[in-house]
Amino acid sequence: MDKFRMLFQHFQSSSESVMNGVCLLLAAVTVKLYSSFDFNCPCLARYNALYGLGLLLTPPLALFLCGLLANRQSVVMVEEWRRPSGQRRKDPGVIRYMCSSVLQRALAAPLVWILLALLDGKCFVCAFSSNVDPEKFLDFANMTPSQVQLFLAKVPCKEDELVRDSPARKAVSRYLRCLSQAIGWSITLVLIFVAFLARCLRPCFDQTVFLQHRYWSNYVDLEQKLFDETCCEHARDFAHRCVLHFFASMQSKMRARGLRRDAASRDPKTPEVPEPPEGLDGGREKAHLRAVCSQEQVDHLLSTWYSSKPPLDLMASSGLWGGGLSHRTPMVAPSTRLSQHTDV
Repeated sequence: MDKFRMLFQHFQSSSESVMNGVCLLLAAVTVKLYSSFDFNCPCLARYNALYGLGLLLTPPLALFLCGLLANRQSVVMVEEWRRPSGQRRKDPGVIRYMCSSVLQRALAAPLVWILLALLDGKCFVCAFSSNVDPEKFLDFANMTPSQVQLFLAKVPCKEDELVRDSPARKAVSRYLRCLSQAIGWSITLVLIFVAFLARCLRPCFDQTVFLQHRYWSNYVDLEQKLFDETCCEHARDFAHRCVLHFFASMQSKMRARGLRRDAASRDPKTPEVPEPPEGLDGGREKAHLRAVCSQEQVDHLLSTWYSSKPPLDLMASSGLWGGGLSHRTPMVAPSTRLSQHTDV
């Protein structure tokens, strides 16, 4: 389970190469899913459109949500958008850049599904077979309107007895399939043309703003990851300190009551309890824990980080957070770790 979590966190890295690899993996999975899917149109006038359009649009929606879930920057973008301004202003350009990056990668797999479905034509034939104008085909001249509607609903089911050997079914199916492929190739060409223009025209514009937004987008992501890692390290150190204090206090009570001497006299094999480390608050203990002694202080520390993040100025941030917490516990700067606190 830990290996799976580490692998998932690696896939959620802010590295563009990793995220591009994830997009390609989702696109490959999409192709595999579509090729292995068993398509069965209900061939009923009321349900053909619902079934066909459902298969054309519902899987892309699920793949789009999976793309958002796999991209770590989607969560970071929402957190950056919703956080209080505090001591650091929010840059709308960075949020727009992150949103554009997330949407581009999340839309890759849904577009692959839609293009495959349109080029294949089965979903399109099932969805719109009942909407074909019968006047375009001569074979429907001798049929009543009800017979025409029943026949058109059976067009996707080529094994049905009503339309098995009918040339009208082949004509309608061929017409809808060609229309579906035309739409699919048109969308493909439009996407390629837009990507070509974006690739060719992008160097023609000033890249300064783009580089700034890209830098701070990566910074926000990395800052959040480093903060989470530092919180885990800080929690481990704080728990270690609490455990040491617990055993030290219990050992002092046992020594005061003489329990250790009585236990040793009754059972010589009883191992000696090691002496508690002298000066738990001395020089051997980590300095960053001396100022954090209670749950309230830790909660206040985390609340201050969320509500008033330090400004992105290392020279100015050292003086802004001198008295931010009780017991003179300073708030960390963006480049420092949560574990770096001054002594009381």
